[in-house]
Amino acid sequence: MRRHVQLANLTPRQQLRAGLLPRRLARLMAGLVLYGVSMAMMIRSTLGLDPWDVFHAGIATHVPLTFGQVTIIVGALVLLLWVPLRQWPGLGTVANVVVIGLAADAGLALIAPPESMWARVLLLGFGIVLNGVAGGLYIGSQLGPGPRDGLMTGFARRTGLSIRLVRTTIEVVVLSVGWLLGGPVGLGTVLYAVSIGPLVQFFLPRLTVDLAGVRRRGATSEGPGMSPVRTRPGRVGQPDSAPGRADRRGRASSPR
Repeated sequence: MRRHVQLANLTPRQQLRAGLLPRRLARLMAGLVLYGVSMAMMIRSTLGLDPWDVFHAGIATHVPLTFGQVTIIVGALVLLLWVPLRQWPGLGTVANVVVIGLAADAGLALIAPPESMWARVLLLGFGIVLNGVAGGLYIGSQLGPGPRDGLMTGFARRTGLSIRLVRTTIEVVVLSVGWLLGGPVGLGTVLYAVSIGPLVQFFLPRLTVDLAGVRRRGATSEGPGMSPVRTRPGRVGQPDSAPGRADRRGRASSPR
């Protein structure tokens, strides 16, 4: 069995120079596309969404924009909030803003709403599991966290509050606002809340690209003009600033 791989502690520049970039880019894009498709599956189940998507869907009912377009705009606005928090996005962070929204709209165009309840429950369940796999793929590419998770860890770092408290506060706020705007809250909201942490915790270490092995091989074959990639603790991109990383009490955060 493939051993578990830990996330590396890398700055945005180091993320691009850490090696295996083609493989990591492929995983990043596959993960983001599958993430958007999983969102479309949960929407088509009509059984409730995760807090951020309740917020996106609520906004979409009041503006002449698609769900995916709202997701992109909200992601870009959240990314702007990184500036006062002194967070720096990676390539994966920027791609997250655009690709997930486009993939969600494509999925909604291709997936028809099921008529029977059992089919809706199955679609919801597969959507949640696919969401966990997709999160493991794009987070495991080690090219930067999603904008919403960067907001969470940035606030925690700047205020000194726990990640658990900051994450819970942000998600309760967006869920409440989304519900008031007409976003769908239901069984899917509860199932997502209780299952996404364990799913990401299971898939992430199995799908993470092993950059430590690349650095070890680079160190042993180092020649003129070459140096192994070094990391500096405390910089943006450290493992606990990536979605899916377990917090200090062992609870994995949701992707994005």
